[in-house]
Amino acid sequence: MIDEPVRFSTRIALVLRDDLLPWQAVNVAAFLASGVAVQHDLLGEPYVDAEGAEYLPMFGQPVVVLQGDGETLQGVRAKAMVRQLRVAIYDRGMFSTGHDSANRDVVARAAGADLDLVGVGIHGAKNAVDRILKGVARHR
Repeated sequence: MIDEPVRFSTRIALVLRDDLLPWQAVNVAAFLASGVAVQHDLLGEPYVDAEGAEYLPMFGQPVVVLQGDGETLQGVRAKAMVRQLRVAIYDRGMFSTGHDSANRDVVARAAGADLDLVGVGIHGAKNAVDRILKGVARHR
C-alpha cells in the first residue's frame, strides 16, 4: 500500500545567511524554529517508541531551509511583513549576547530595515510564502 503524499496548506520556511559558520547556521535555525513554533497548530503529536517512552512533539509538517545574502533576508522580512505574516528574526548582534533579554535589546536598537539579519523564519499560507521566497536558493 502506497501512502498518498500529504499536502499542507501552510509552509514553514527558514532563510539563513549564506556566509554563516556551520555552528552559527545551526544555532540560528534552532532559534528561528522555536519562534515559528509558537504559532498555533504547528506541532504534531508526541513521539512514542516501542517501549512506551514518550518524546517531545515536533512540527507536524516539513520545514524548508533556504539561504541568501543580507539583501535577500531583508527582502524576505519586508515582503512577509507587508503580507502581515508573523516573522522570526535573528540579528548578527545576538551572537554576542548570553540571554533572551539581551537579544531583544539588540533588535530594539535598529529599525526593521536596518537589522543585520542572519536568519528569518516565516510561516503562512503556502501560496503567500512561496511568492515571498521566489528566487531564494535552498540551503547547501
